[in-house]
Amino acid sequence: MFRRTLLVGGLAATTARAQPGPPQASWPQRPVRILVGFSPGGLTDVLARVLAPKLSDRFGQPFVVENRSGASGIIAAEAVVNATDGHTLLLAHPTALAIAPVFARHMPFDAEKAFSYVSLLALQPHLLLVKADAPWRAVAALIADARARPERVTFASSGVGSVQHIQAEQFCAAAGVRMVHVPYRGSAPTMTDLAAGQVDFVIDGVGISRPLIEAGKLRALATANSRRLARYPDLPTLAELGITGVLPGSWFGLAGPASMPGPVVQALSEAAAAALPTPEVERALANASAEGIGSTPDEFRAYVQDQITRFRELSKSASISMD
Repeated sequence: MFRRTLLVGGLAATTARAQPGPPQASWPQRPVRILVGFSPGGLTDVLARVLAPKLSDRFGQPFVVENRSGASGIIAAEAVVNATDGHTLLLAHPTALAIAPVFARHMPFDAEKAFSYVSLLALQPHLLLVKADAPWRAVAALIADARARPERVTFASSGVGSVQHIQAEQFCAAAGVRMVHVPYRGSAPTMTDLAAGQVDFVIDGVGISRPLIEAGKLRALATANSRRLARYPDLPTLAELGITGVLPGSWFGLAGPASMPGPVVQALSEAAAAALPTPEVERALANASAEGIGSTPDEFRAYVQDQITRFRELSKSASISMD
């Protein structure tokens, strides 16, 4: 049995998953494309490329990864929605499937109706980070300073509407403080300026921040994850500190167009679940400080819908526009 942890509504629930049965007999009939909405090198791309050969072995047809970067992943997602060949999948990310549907007014598809949700694959936990010599030694001190100096404390993100931006806005809403958003073009320049003291804090991934933490340039105050991390067992979660409702990190899933037959979706979900605990996939996830999850199609759909609902609530108090 494959054990997996699914995070829904900020709570962790571990369930059992049976080994997959035979694949859908009539599918695939030709090579399958997995579209990635970001440039090569990131975890979305890495996960697609390590998963593809496992699916190829399982289904007896090549699974080919194709990068279609741009518009925060929306270009690739739209291509999957419009695909009519029945052999196109998406390595899904929250920006296109859950964030943009709320904060972008001009979406080319209805995310709640346009996809078949195959499986939630993995989660990359995020940390609340400050410069190593910053005056705040705890989250409470950062919040107290922000309350004393409204709209003076700054937070950075990898762009408007990014996971990091949404997390920080959720943090501000939960803490009841007003801070200033400084958007960047990606996490790398964000980390550079945080370490240089150009911005006050960031909520971002363990993978991108770990080298700077270990080099003594950044300090983590908490994790947004729902439970403490094995790598940093003494680091509290935001929920432990009374800050609830913050997205735990970046998630990654497998999706197809809404027209994909149910038996194919189920067969893909079972095949993905079987691939996650293999050494190659586990190694790729560990290198990115991510963890495999796995889910049923219904669980993945419910997870995305839960996030969309939470983001709609955030939109009532935070002024965020991706247009």
